[in-house]
Amino acid sequence: MTDPTVQPVPASVVAQVDAADFTLNNPKTAVIALGGNLGNRLETLQGAVDALEDTPGVRVKAVSPVYETEPWGVPEGSQAAYFNAVVLVRTTLPPESLLERAHAIEEAYLRVRTEHWGPRTIDVDIITYQNVTSDDPALTLPHPRAHERAFVLVPWHDVDPAAEVPGHGAVAALIESVGTSGVRRRADVELRLPE
Repeated sequence: MTDPTVQPVPASVVAQVDAADFTLNNPKTAVIALGGNLGNRLETLQGAVDALEDTPGVRVKAVSPVYETEPWGVPEGSQAAYFNAVVLVRTTLPPESLLERAHAIEEAYLRVRTEHWGPRTIDVDIITYQNVTSDDPALTLPHPRAHERAFVLVPWHDVDPAAEVPGHGAVAALIESVGTSGVRRRADVELRLPE
């Protein structure tokens, strides 16, 4: 005799559960750029790396060397130089959740958005998420200006020499076209890969 309270699970529900399980067991690679020019730049960047690692569903796999770069889009000498780095992560979070976490890290470091290209304690930008492309204004993927910014491309190339910007080509070729002027590696400082 069958139990009338037990209903068979619809095939569509089984498929959804299997898809979710596949996502959990199949993390995606994301490239995250970090930069800041206020306060203790190295300490803030390291704090952002650690905060990413402490995020459930995120594992930091590689951290680039630190580069010191001139501010972008502002008159020369009007702001302090930036420290920039790129982090490769593996994540089971969808892009929107990863973006929420990036914003939370910026808020924790008192990132203020009062002026376009203004000085900031920290920028946490998602550059790419696997091979996803999106025109969503809230999260455009790949990052709409990454392919023209040496301060993203150079450290990214350090951690993934074969990297490509979806729709724009190989990072190595993009570096050749934009040049490396104003991007200087700081051999005297480094970011630790979380243990």
